[in-house]
Amino acid sequence: KQAVRQPRFLPHDEMDLLLDGAELSSRDQAILEVLYSTGMRVSSLVGLNVGDYDRHHHLLKILAKGNKEQLVPIGDPACDAIERQILEMENPKPDTPLFVNRSGKRLTTRSVQRLCKKMGLQLGIGKVTPHTLRHTFATHLLDGGADLRAIQELLGHESLKTTQKYTHVTFRRLLEAYTLAHPLASEES
Repeated sequence: KQAVRQPRFLPHDEMDLLLDGAELSSRDQAILEVLYSTGMRVSSLVGLNVGDYDRHHHLLKILAKGNKEQLVPIGDPACDAIERQILEMENPKPDTPLFVNRSGKRLTTRSVQRLCKKMGLQLGIGKVTPHTLRHTFATHLLDGGADLRAIQELLGHESLKTTQKYTHVTFRRLLEAYTLAHPLASEES
C-alpha cells in the first residue's frame, strides 16, 4: 500500500507573512485575501464579477465545482481588499470581472497560480499554490474550533471524506483534545 502524501498547508505565521510581508498591488492583495478567507477554488476566484460581491452581508456568490452557485462568507480583511480593488477599476459594472490582467482581460487560473508561487518563494515560505491556501483555510478553521460539517459546506464538498483530506490536525489541537478528554491527561491538585 502506498503512503498518502498530506497536502501542504501554511501555519499561521507563514500565512500572516504571505498576506502582510510584501508590497502587493490591490489586485494581488485581494486575490490572496479572498483565497484564504473563503477557501474557494482558483477557478471560482477567476470567475468572480464585481456584482458577485455583497459588501453589506460580507458574502461572495461563486460558481463552484459542477456549475453550482454557492454563497460564501468573507472576512473583513478580504472585504477591505475587494473594495480597494473595485475603487481602482474604471467604471466597474456588475458583470465586470473582479480580477483582470494588464490588458483588462479576466485573469486565468495559471496567472493566479504564478502569483502564489512567486510570493511564496519571494518570502521564503516555499512553493505556495491556490490549493495550498484552500488547505490552509480548512485547517485553520478546524484549529479554531469549526466542525467538519461546517467546513464541508464552506468548501462545497459533496462528501465529508473529501473534507477530511483538507483538514490537517495540528499537534496543538491533538494535545488539547487529549488533555480535555483523557481521564489521566492532567491530574487535579
